Amino acid sequence: MRLFNADAGAPDHRTAAAPAEHPSAPIPVVGPGVGEGIRVPLGETGLETFPLMLGAAEFGWNVDLETSHGILDRYIEFGGNTIHTADGFSGGRSEHIIGQWLRSRGARDDVHLAVRIGAHADNPGLGSVNLVRAVEGSLTRLGVERIDVLYLDATLDGTTNLEDTLATVEWLVESGKIGSVGAFGFTPERLVEARILASAKYPRIEVVDAPYNLIRRQPFEGDLRLVAGAQNLAVTPSHALEHGFLSGRHRSKALASQGVRGAQLRTHLNRRGTKVLRALDEVATELSVPVAAVSIAWLLAQRTIAAPIVNTFASEHVDELMQGAGVTLTRAQIADLTRAGV
Repeated sequence: MRLFNADAGAPDHRTAAAPAEHPSAPIPVVGPGVGEGIRVPLGETGLETFPLMLGAAEFGWNVDLETSHGILDRYIEFGGNTIHTADGFSGGRSEHIIGQWLRSRGARDDVHLAVRIGAHADNPGLGSVNLVRAVEGSLTRLGVERIDVLYLDATLDGTTNLEDTLATVEWLVESGKIGSVGAFGFTPERLVEARILASAKYPRIEVVDAPYNLIRRQPFEGDLRLVAGAQNLAVTPSHALEHGFLSGRHRSKALASQGVRGAQLRTHLNRRGTKVLRALDEVATELSVPVAAVSIAWLLAQRTIAAPIVNTFASEHVDELMQGAGVTLTRAQIADLTRAGV
């Protein structure tokens, strides 16, 4: 089976060795096992990933250990292979939960670990000493010897000299503690600075995480996307479903107690949010797929996007999300969804 990128009008690089589809199937649907054959290059890191990263932001906070392990199991069962967490998620509990799962399943060799560093209360920022301590702390909590992709979180640290940070990263790479380097919260100007430093043989940033979805279009759609494209960076956008709103589940104030904070919900329930949900509903009905899958498919149809980072609260939600990698949107559907979010 070969998937096609409707936005480009040409065969996509995602392929899957799957059984023949049922004649009545409107689109290829990613089911258990099928996703193992669907991989995209993660920029120039040399890693191949399923085009959706499982986010672990809720682990240890709104999702307990048993449920977290069930979500991880389901993601792997469907063919996923990249898990994203951060040292600041639940004060490190997210990493502890993933580490327990890796040991109990013997799954370390089957997954890529992407970890955002810089927001843990004990080692905040990207200064050399704190950066090394933060990485060591994450490795200990995860129970592993190496982080495959280390995202440098600049949201709490906009003053540390980037050359000093990358010099520390260079030591971490050479010591085998991390594989590739990503960025979170970097401005376009800082990404350009990082590329200039890379020309001086410092480690190159190859992946960038910027919050981006049908509702949250800025600041990514601007200089940040231009820089990412020019540098051939793999973009792995977080907040892909905007706190669950773009899954279609949170549509009224009555749902505020079910996981969406009041202020966020009021923001979502504006005119633009209503238009986006209506457009998502129409496409989901046309294709007979969940709303969440359409939201993911729209992201994957966008230029420079490699693999959205998606958090979830239950293993059954994973089924809906993974289908997004198998949804082929038409040009008209992409245009309608894009206009609704303007």
